[in-house]
Amino acid sequence: MTKQSETIEQARTEQLRTELERSWKQAEAAWQHLVQPEAAPVGMTPKDVVWTKNKAKLYRYHQPERRHAVPILLIYALINRPYILDLMPGNSLVEFLVSEGYDVFMLDWGIPGEEDGGLTMDDYVLDYLPRTVKQVLRHSGAKELSMLGYCIGGTLSAMYAAAHPDAPLKNLVLLTTPIDFAEAGLYTAWLNPKYFDADRVAETCDLVPTDMLQWGSKMLKPMQNYVGTYASLFNRIEDREFVKGWKAMNHWVNDGVPFVAAAYRQWITEFYQQNKLIKGELKLGGRPVLLENIRCSVLNAYAELDHIAQPCQSKPLLAAISSTDATELPIRAGHVGIVAGRSAKKNFYPKLNDWLSKRSSH
Repeated sequence: MTKQSETIEQARTEQLRTELERSWKQAEAAWQHLVQPEAAPVGMTPKDVVWTKNKAKLYRYHQPERRHAVPILLIYALINRPYILDLMPGNSLVEFLVSEGYDVFMLDWGIPGEEDGGLTMDDYVLDYLPRTVKQVLRHSGAKELSMLGYCIGGTLSAMYAAAHPDAPLKNLVLLTTPIDFAEAGLYTAWLNPKYFDADRVAETCDLVPTDMLQWGSKMLKPMQNYVGTYASLFNRIEDREFVKGWKAMNHWVNDGVPFVAAAYRQWITEFYQQNKLIKGELKLGGRPVLLENIRCSVLNAYAELDHIAQPCQSKPLLAAISSTDATELPIRAGHVGIVAGRSAKKNFYPKLNDWLSKRSSH
């Protein structure tokens, strides 16, 4: 064997040894996480429950140094837990807003029971949200507020603003919010009324099961959701901070909330199948819900890589409202990455604060 061949053989042996050592450490770390799993530290920003209605709770986060007169109310989706907005220390939109001196409130819709199966979008928009707004103003001492709605929570927030043109709403921030349902990716095909009967689902279940809802979302990208996420975990299993963040996110992804049947029926038929909101045909409680009634300052932020609420579903908003102060903010991220993770802290949080801080004084 020549000297060059020996050198090559030694390099291969060293590479193999290194790879075997890393694989062994990964296996040890994986086994350790299986034997002694650590709980994910989610929703840790200090807060108080200041009001309740049925299963819903209104949180007010501790603010030692309030620097903005206008409080902000966070509205999240009906079918996910809202702590994605306060995922974990160092990775939390709530924590960031508190650190910037905002008086932060969040509405947690809670987990419905079968007795809540008759709740409708009318109830949420015409009853829950107006009462929540009154409580925010009462506890903050302010005359106006900002509302930030995320995902379905954004659609609910837009409907609230459209149905209450005289509401004490100074700023409306919509984040990855579906407004136009004409093109909704795979959901358009899956929920085609020729093949999908939302009435039958609602008549069968008082609560549409979480597993059914999650399956629909995960099947939009099955390889990424069912394989890729675990491969990513194993590849970085020795990185404790990565594992902690992965566990927190995985905990949230699998901690869904069932959809009450009556609201689910409306969401599928009147939004995905009939697209009434953008067409100006939606009515709640007999009241027209017209986007042209929105006149407050609006920030419409959407994720360019979003496959759940696609950019084409969010972008038509500004053309439909009457606000003279409306801004569109595209962020290079996915549906969840826009609010949680390194991209959120670098790309979205500062831009949100820059826009909101200029509009949060009376």
